[in-house]
Order: sequence, then structure tokens, then C-alpha cells
Amino acid sequence: MKKGLQLIASTLLLIVALNVPSYAWGNGGHMAVAFVAYQKLTPQVRSRADALVRLNPRFSIWLTMIPHGTPAAKKRMMLFMIAATWADQIKHDNEHHADGPDGGDRPPNDGTAAQNIGYTDMAMHKYWHFIDQPFSQDGTPLQNPPEPNAETQITAFRAVLSSNSPELLKSYDLVWLLHLMGDVHQPLHCTNRFSHGQPNGDNGGNLVKVCNPQCGKNLHSFWDDLFGTSSNPAPAITVGQNLPQAPANLAGNLDVATWIAESFEAAKSQVYKNPPIGNGAGPFTITAAYRNAALRLAKQRVALAGARLANILNNELR
Repeated sequence: MKKGLQLIASTLLLIVALNVPSYAWGNGGHMAVAFVAYQKLTPQVRSRADALVRLNPRFSIWLTMIPHGTPAAKKRMMLFMIAATWADQIKHDNEHHADGPDGGDRPPNDGTAAQNIGYTDMAMHKYWHFIDQPFSQDGTPLQNPPEPNAETQITAFRAVLSSNSPELLKSYDLVWLLHLMGDVHQPLHCTNRFSHGQPNGDNGGNLVKVCNPQCGKNLHSFWDDLFGTSSNPAPAITVGQNLPQAPANLAGNLDVATWIAESFEAAKSQVYKNPPIGNGAGPFTITAAYRNAALRLAKQRVALAGARLANILNNELR
């Protein structure tokens, strides 16, 4: 009876944690990135990654998400996919806290912002999820993104995974890396548009209102939700199976600065495309043509993120 109550409590906790607004492709996009990567891992690296995922404090909760009777190999893959959403899950639990100003979206100045100490760190580190490269369409002065950010942390996590660091730290850094690979391939996680009406920037499109067709959403969440927000891995598997193949020459480019530059240029040329997205805070009405173009670009970015993630893990995970 006691075990049954614990299972119910764990399931409810997961439902609360995963059925809230998420960030950068939503759960579906992050799990699709992980699905693509998992298919391309060598058997040895796949086993290594599975072992590290099992060390996550929420692993027992994730097990309750997998349908009874799922074959063992598929279960391991689905757990790897769910692990890619952990960095968003912790934004909504009762254990982790927002650190830093602006609700934790900017790094604190107390020396803890770049710390990499593993699961004992209860800070959400929201500012690790993005690097807001600035641009303006009307000559407004720009502000450079603070550090640490997605670029600095991806570099740090890769260094740990290729080292002889403790297993728990590698587990922590792996699940963060799974997530941030999706983040930096989402154009609005690498962009901040400055304008006369928004001299401090639009926070990666979060301050740009859109109608799709109902009003009330923002440009960032429109892009986040292109692949859905469900915590169920099954739809993400379908998404992953229908993505275009990432070009081998691009998938082999493992320079994080290049990925960010790609996302930044895509944001300027395709995300902030006028029409329908004009300068300022909107609201702007999403057209069918814009939506279709957004989905094509998003599919390319997710496929590329997954392929690059696999190459990193195959080359660097020890």
C-alpha cells in the first residue's frame, strides 16, 4: 500500500512538472532532438549514456511515464528522450530556486552563476538556456549578452563528459547538454532584437505579441510550440522519424559558436520576417505561409541538433 501511494505521488509530481509551459521547442522538440541523437550513438556510447541517465534524481519518476510492456531497448531510448527535458522540469518543482535578477533570467553576481557542481546545485540557472545575440532594425543601441550563457555552459559540459570527472557530475552535465543542444538550435534562443520601442530588447521574442489565430501568445512561444508540449515521448518519436536528414558536412561541425551564428542569422532573416513580423512589440498575425516556413526551418534545426549531439557524444563521452 505504501509503495502504491509513493507511485501515485511520484506520478502526480511528474504531471505537475511536465504540464506547464516549457521553453525552446517545448517537450516535443527537445525529445525529438534526443531521439535523433540516440539513433546515431554507437552501442558503447548508448550504454554509457543510459547509465548516466539512470543517475538522475528523477529517474524513478520518469519510469512511470513509460507504458507497461515497452521493450527494454525502447524504454531506454524513451528515458534518454525524457532526460532532455529535465532542465525545464526543474523550473517548476519545489526544490530548485530561481537565482539572479529578472526572475532568474540574468546571472547572479555572487560567483555561483557558472558553478558546475552537479545535482546538489538547486539553482535553476535559467540564463544557461540562451545567448541573446543583439541586433536592431532601426539603429537602437545594442547590449551584449551576459555570461555565463548557453555557449559557455555547452563548452563546460563537453569538457566534463570527455574527462575523468565523477559519474554524478557527468550525469548532471549530460542531461544539461541534451537540453541545451536543442536550445541553441532554436533561433530565438540566440537572438535579442532592440528597437526604439524596446530599447532593452525583446527577450528573444518573448515581448513580441502574436495572433495565431487567437491573440495573447508571444513570438517565442509560437516557435517553442511548433512540435508540441506533451510530456509523452511517443509523439516526439513520430516527429523524429519524419525529420529531414541533416547534411553530413553540417552535422560534423561541432563548433558551438557556429551553431549560435546559424540560429542568429535564421532569426534575423526568417523569424523576424516582415511581413508578418514587423518592428516593435506587435501584435502581429501569423500567416499560413509564415507558419509553414517556420515549421520547415524548425525541422531542419532539430534534425541538425540531434545529429550534432550524437557526434559530440560518440567523440567525447568517456
